[in-house]
Parts: sequence; C-alpha cells; structure tokens
Amino acid sequence: MKDATTGTKVSVAEWKRNLIRQDEIDRYLVDGKDFIDDTAIESEIERGKGASPERIRAIIKKAYEIKLMDASDVAALVNVTDPALKEEVFKAAREIKTKVYDNRVVTFAPLYCGSKCVNSCKYCGFRCENGSIERRVLSMDEIEAEARVLASKIGHKRLVVVYGEHPDTDADYIAESMRRIYAIKEKVRGGVGEIRRVNVNAAPLPVEGLKKLHEAGIGTYQVFQETYNKKAYAEVHPEGTLKGNYHWRLYALHRAMDAGIDDVAVGALFGLADWKFEVMGLVAHARDLERRFGLGPHTVSVPRLEPAADTDFSWVKNWVSDDDFRYLIACIRLAIPYAGLIVTNREKPEMLRSVIKMCTQRDADTRVGIGAYTEAFSAHDQRENTQQFILGDTRSLDEIIRELASMGHIVSFCTAGYRCGRTGKKIMDALGSGREGCFCKLNAVLTFQEWLEDFASPETKKIGDEIIDKEMKEIRARVPADFSEPMWEHLVKAREKILAGERDLYF
Repeated sequence: MKDATTGTKVSVAEWKRNLIRQDEIDRYLVDGKDFIDDTAIESEIERGKGASPERIRAIIKKAYEIKLMDASDVAALVNVTDPALKEEVFKAAREIKTKVYDNRVVTFAPLYCGSKCVNSCKYCGFRCENGSIERRVLSMDEIEAEARVLASKIGHKRLVVVYGEHPDTDADYIAESMRRIYAIKEKVRGGVGEIRRVNVNAAPLPVEGLKKLHEAGIGTYQVFQETYNKKAYAEVHPEGTLKGNYHWRLYALHRAMDAGIDDVAVGALFGLADWKFEVMGLVAHARDLERRFGLGPHTVSVPRLEPAADTDFSWVKNWVSDDDFRYLIACIRLAIPYAGLIVTNREKPEMLRSVIKMCTQRDADTRVGIGAYTEAFSAHDQRENTQQFILGDTRSLDEIIRELASMGHIVSFCTAGYRCGRTGKKIMDALGSGREGCFCKLNAVLTFQEWLEDFASPETKKIGDEIIDKEMKEIRARVPADFSEPMWEHLVKAREKILAGERDLYF
C-alpha cells in the first residue's frame, strides 16, 4: 500500500497504526456509551422468560405492521419453548416474508479476493498465524477472470465481493476491483453476461475510504459484528489487533451512512455467544441505525460457525442446534420484518430448504477459495488450504434454481431498484407499504426469463417457464388492485422483447 499523500510505500505496521480514527467512533457514542449494554440485554432476556401465550400472540400480530420490534417483545419471542406456539411464530415468519417480498428468492455468489489478513480471529481459517493457509491476493486481471466465470458461465447478476483486512486489499483496491467487475460484458447464449450489482463484505473502513467505495458504485456494504456480546467478542478477537477494537467495528455501518452508502447489512456469526443475545444485538443495531439515519439495515445475515482448516473449535460452548437455528431465523423475520434475510451455503441443502420460505436471499454455485472459480469451476471438491471455512452446499445455480422453482419460488436477478434510485429510505418505505414488492414481482419475471433463456438447462427451463406463466396469471388477476393496466401491458411487451433477444429490461 502507498500513502495517498506522499505516494511512498507504507508498512503493514504503520497501516495498522493509522487506520482506526477515534473521532469516527466518538461521534456516535451517547454520553460515552455505545448502544449495546450487555447487562441490560441479559436482564431483558431473563425477564422475557415465561411470557404468556396471549402476549406472544399479540407480539406476532404486531409484527405484521412491518415495524422494528421492541426489545422486550424480542426477548419474549426468543424465549418461547412451547412447540405449538413456535409453530405460530414460524407461520407468521413465512407469511410476513411473503407479505413484504412475495415468493421471490434472490441469488448471488461470493467472490473472495484475498486471504491475507492482519487479524487473529480464533474461529477463522484466514487468521494471520494459520500457516496451513495459502496466502494470496488476486490481481485485477484475476478478479476480472473470476467475475467473468460467474457472469458468463453461471449467470449471476450480483456478487458479494469479500476482502480480508490487510493493506493489500485497502479501499483503493476494493474500489478498483468493483470497477473492473462492472466493466465485464461477455456474450452468452442469448444475451450478455454481466454483473449488475456488486455488494462488498469487507473490514471496517474510515469515512474517506468508504466514500471511495460509494463513488465506485457499491451496492450494499456488509460488516458483521460477529458477536455483539462484549466478553465473547474479546475472547475471540485478541486485544491489540484491528478487529479487537469492538467499537471500530460496531460503528462501521454508521460511517458508511455518513459516507453516502445508504444500503448497509448487519449479521452475527452464530455460535460465538448465546444466540438469543445475538438476536437482541442485531435488533439493537437496527434500532440505532433507524434512530440516527431514519432507516435500518437492508439485509440481515445469519451464518453459523463452520469447520476451517487447522482451526480448533474445542472452546466453543454456544453451538447452535438445527432447531434453534430455524427458530432464530423466524424470530429475526418478525423482529426486523422489512429487512432481507440471507442464509448461505454454509448450511446443508436440507437446512436451506427448511428455512428458505422465511428468507429472501441465498448464494449458489459458491466457492470460497481464492481464485476458486477459474481454478476449479468444473469440480465440486473443496481445497481447505485456500478457503476460510467449509461449505455445506456446493450445488450449481441451475440445480438450486430448479429446486426453488419446484418449491414455488421465482428466482429474481433484479437489480433495478438500485439503478432507479430505489435505495436506502426509499426502498425501506416501499417495502413497509408493500409497494416495492409489486415492482420486484414484475422485475423478477423479466430477469428470471432472461436467465432461463441465457443459462438454464432444458429441465430447469421447463419448470422455470411454468413458474413464470403462473406469475403472469397472478399479476393479471391483481390488475387493477395492485398493478395498473399500463404496467401489465408493459410487462407483456417487455417479456416478448426478452424472448426476442433484448436484455436488461426493468420497471
């Protein structure tokens, strides 16, 4: 890395010393305190035990208003143990997902750009002292080659680009990699393979670095707190490392908002602390973003701890069972009902099938090794010494889309809202009212038809076309209540144009 002012080479140690800006933490504190009070959260969870069925049902009913849930209600919800009452929560979670996002599922792929990292996170295969990992940072040409595979061989339209915390993958590197990805235009079967939305999962940055990402066209900025529990956080993130600074990470999304990035994403790594605490922390994070900026997180991610190369997990005391994992997803769907909910290929196919009706996004055809798409695209093996963790689902996008369609979902490749300015508060308000769901349903039909024409196998195209025909009939039946006659006519003509070879049509 070079100093932006002098152009001289900066050492890793110097880069680490100068990265964190204390004033970019202090400005967000209230009377010197952050918004996570461990003792208060633990007390709230304790008070939430034993809530009556009547109270739980009242909480469920209120969730349909699509507003952020009060902390006391969240605490009562996470403490439900009665199986019949839990089923009521699951039912509501599925219905609220459909109310806000219809039957759409958005797919994406992660693109890992570097395994160099200055941190020593106890659970991570990329921790700096792990000698079994091959360290590598992709060049811009290599990033373009990886993205080209994803865009032209698989058919992805959106990526989550992932970077380690290291001066070799600083803000300038991230911004340039985004520009290179967006520039890809590759001829495919019926149209053009291209990436239309680049989301970024990266370490916390100062405001000046975040502005560079905003200027490069970032989609959503993801920074997961990993664990909101301060004691657990300190135990897995050694003091003196960059990631050991709890507050620098906690306010990363606040800085992003101030830098102009109005789509941000929260998440917790379930297994580091009590899952009930993490759910409470996620809601508290959403509440502080709402309080300061008028809108909460665009998405919430729910990864669980997974095995990693040469990484000991004997210290873990909070493994999340499959039953608890399904239930915490339902709780988040009710607690932050307007947000997209992302479940990933860390999970096995059977788990993904069991929760997808509560979720809005999942990855597909995923590789988490550095350079894995170009090096091993045709193989489904996993090289532990090149990746951060082990995947549970390595099926192709075509296979996953065929499965989702068989379950009644339409897969959306839409990125129209971001290019039409429906981001930040605009999209959050539209999601709450249900209006965004109408635009998204129309765009899902068009983008799914485009993908079917350009990438689908014959088996997947058949079932996909059947889903689109079903969607078209449903939209026609909702005219004029939800869709105007001109919107319907535009949809019909746009679909005909796509079948005739036009691409990237949207509302």
